[in-house]
Amino acid sequence: MEITVGAFVAAGLAALFVLAMQVSNITAFQRADGYNVYAYFQNVGGLRERAPVNLGGVQIGRVEAITLDAARFEARVTLNIDRQFNDLPSDTAASIRTSGLLGEQYVSLEPGGMPDSLAEGDEITLTRSALVLEDIVGQFLYNQSAGGED
Repeated sequence: MEITVGAFVAAGLAALFVLAMQVSNITAFQRADGYNVYAYFQNVGGLRERAPVNLGGVQIGRVEAITLDAARFEARVTLNIDRQFNDLPSDTAASIRTSGLLGEQYVSLEPGGMPDSLAEGDEITLTRSALVLEDIVGQFLYNQSAGGED
Protein backbone atom coordinates (compact mmCIF):
# COMPACT_ATOMS: atom_id res chain seq x y z
CA MET A 1 0.00 0.00 0.00
CA GLU A 2 2.81 2.42 0.92
CA ILE A 3 4.59 1.75 -2.39
CA THR A 4 1.44 2.57 -4.37
CA VAL A 5 0.93 5.82 -2.45
CA GLY A 6 4.62 6.74 -2.91
CA ALA A 7 4.46 6.05 -6.66
CA PHE A 8 1.29 8.14 -6.92
CA VAL A 9 2.91 11.06 -5.06
CA ALA A 10 6.07 10.82 -7.23
CA ALA A 11 3.97 10.83 -10.41
CA GLY A 12 2.06 13.85 -9.13
CA LEU A 13 5.26 15.74 -8.36
CA ALA A 14 6.66 14.90 -11.80
CA ALA A 15 3.46 16.14 -13.45
CA LEU A 16 3.61 19.34 -11.38
CA PHE A 17 7.23 19.88 -12.45
CA VAL A 18 6.36 19.47 -16.15
CA LEU A 19 3.42 21.86 -15.76
CA ALA A 20 5.64 24.45 -14.04
CA MET A 21 8.17 24.23 -16.89
CA GLN A 22 5.46 24.75 -19.50
CA VAL A 23 3.88 27.70 -17.69
CA SER A 24 7.18 29.43 -16.94
CA ASN A 25 8.18 29.24 -20.63
CA ILE A 26 11.56 27.71 -19.79
CA THR A 27 13.16 26.09 -22.80
CA ALA A 28 16.48 25.11 -21.23
CA PHE A 29 15.79 21.47 -22.01
CA GLN A 30 15.01 22.22 -25.65
CA ARG A 31 17.73 23.53 -27.93
CA ALA A 32 16.15 25.02 -31.01
CA ASP A 33 18.02 24.47 -34.23
CA GLY A 34 18.04 27.93 -35.73
CA TYR A 35 20.10 30.87 -36.82
CA ASN A 36 20.76 34.14 -34.99
CA VAL A 37 19.99 37.59 -36.35
CA TYR A 38 20.40 40.86 -34.50
CA ALA A 39 18.13 43.87 -34.05
CA TYR A 40 18.92 47.16 -32.29
CA PHE A 41 16.26 49.01 -30.30
CA GLN A 42 16.38 52.29 -28.39
CA ASN A 43 14.04 50.85 -25.76
CA VAL A 44 13.15 47.19 -25.24
CA GLY A 45 10.61 47.92 -22.49
CA GLY A 46 9.80 44.71 -20.62
CA LEU A 47 11.11 42.35 -23.31
CA ARG A 48 12.80 39.32 -21.76
CA GLU A 49 15.05 36.55 -22.96
CA ARG A 50 13.09 33.54 -24.26
CA ALA A 51 10.25 35.84 -25.39
CA PRO A 52 8.55 34.67 -28.58
CA VAL A 53 9.46 35.96 -32.03
CA ASN A 54 6.31 36.00 -34.17
CA LEU A 55 5.58 36.41 -37.85
CA GLY A 56 1.92 36.86 -38.73
CA GLY A 57 0.92 35.69 -35.26
CA VAL A 58 2.87 32.42 -35.58
CA GLN A 59 5.89 31.80 -33.35
CA ILE A 60 9.00 31.29 -35.48
CA GLY A 61 11.70 31.74 -32.86
CA ARG A 62 12.74 33.14 -29.51
CA VAL A 63 14.76 36.03 -28.09
CA GLU A 64 18.16 34.52 -27.35
CA ALA A 65 19.84 37.46 -25.57
CA ILE A 66 19.46 41.16 -24.78
CA THR A 67 22.63 43.21 -24.28
CA LEU A 68 23.69 46.83 -24.44
CA ASP A 69 25.84 47.92 -27.36
CA ALA A 70 28.20 50.44 -25.77
CA ALA A 71 29.20 51.96 -29.13
CA ARG A 72 25.63 52.65 -30.29
CA PHE A 73 24.03 53.08 -26.84
CA GLU A 74 21.18 50.84 -27.93
CA ALA A 75 19.88 47.47 -26.84
CA ARG A 76 21.11 44.61 -29.02
CA VAL A 77 18.53 41.84 -29.22
CA THR A 78 19.63 38.45 -30.52
CA LEU A 79 16.79 36.62 -32.23
CA ASN A 80 17.03 32.87 -32.77
CA ILE A 81 14.89 32.01 -35.81
CA ASP A 82 13.97 28.38 -36.53
CA ARG A 83 15.80 26.91 -39.54
CA GLN A 84 12.58 26.16 -41.37
CA PHE A 85 12.05 29.94 -41.72
CA ASN A 86 15.34 30.59 -43.54
CA ASP A 87 13.79 32.60 -46.38
CA LEU A 88 12.90 35.81 -44.53
CA PRO A 89 13.67 38.83 -46.77
CA SER A 90 16.69 40.90 -45.79
CA ASP A 91 14.53 44.02 -45.34
CA THR A 92 12.33 42.39 -42.69
CA ALA A 93 11.21 44.85 -39.99
CA ALA A 94 11.12 44.06 -36.25
CA SER A 95 8.97 45.71 -33.61
CA ILE A 96 8.38 45.04 -29.94
CA ARG A 97 4.72 44.48 -29.18
CA THR A 98 2.60 43.50 -26.20
CA SER A 99 0.17 40.60 -26.25
CA GLY A 100 -3.03 41.94 -24.76
CA LEU A 101 -3.35 45.10 -22.71
CA LEU A 102 -0.89 44.14 -19.97
CA GLY A 103 0.54 40.90 -21.37
CA GLU A 104 4.08 39.83 -22.07
CA GLN A 105 6.13 41.51 -24.75
CA TYR A 106 7.35 39.78 -27.88
CA VAL A 107 9.15 40.62 -31.12
CA SER A 108 6.97 40.83 -34.19
CA LEU A 109 8.57 40.47 -37.62
CA GLU A 110 7.10 41.96 -40.78
CA PRO A 111 8.67 40.65 -44.00
CA GLY A 112 9.78 43.03 -46.71
CA GLY A 113 10.13 42.44 -50.42
CA MET A 114 13.84 41.99 -51.07
CA PRO A 115 14.86 38.84 -52.96
CA ASP A 116 17.84 38.03 -50.70
CA SER A 117 17.24 36.38 -47.32
CA LEU A 118 18.44 36.91 -43.77
CA ALA A 119 21.30 34.62 -42.77
CA GLU A 120 23.30 33.82 -39.63
CA GLY A 121 24.69 37.01 -38.10
CA ASP A 122 22.69 39.48 -40.21
CA GLU A 123 21.21 42.65 -38.74
CA ILE A 124 17.59 43.73 -38.99
CA THR A 125 17.86 47.46 -39.67
CA LEU A 126 14.19 48.44 -39.62
CA THR A 127 13.13 48.35 -35.96
CA ARG A 128 10.46 49.94 -33.82
CA SER A 129 11.02 50.14 -30.07
CA ALA A 130 8.52 49.21 -27.38
CA LEU A 131 5.82 51.67 -26.46
CA VAL A 132 6.26 52.74 -22.85
CA LEU A 133 2.91 53.35 -21.20
CA GLU A 134 4.33 55.96 -18.82
CA ASP A 135 5.64 58.03 -21.75
CA ILE A 136 2.28 57.93 -23.52
CA VAL A 137 0.37 58.95 -20.38
CA GLY A 138 2.90 61.70 -19.63
CA GLN A 139 2.66 63.07 -23.16
CA PHE A 140 -1.14 62.99 -22.98
CA LEU A 141 -1.15 64.86 -19.65
CA TYR A 142 1.37 67.40 -20.96
CA ASN A 143 -0.78 68.04 -24.04
CA GLN A 144 -3.88 68.41 -21.86
CA SER A 145 -2.18 70.91 -19.56
CA ALA A 146 -0.72 72.87 -22.50
CA GLY A 147 -4.14 73.01 -24.16
CA GLY A 148 -5.83 74.28 -21.00
CA GLU A 149 -3.59 77.36 -20.68
CA ASP A 150 -4.90 79.08 -23.80
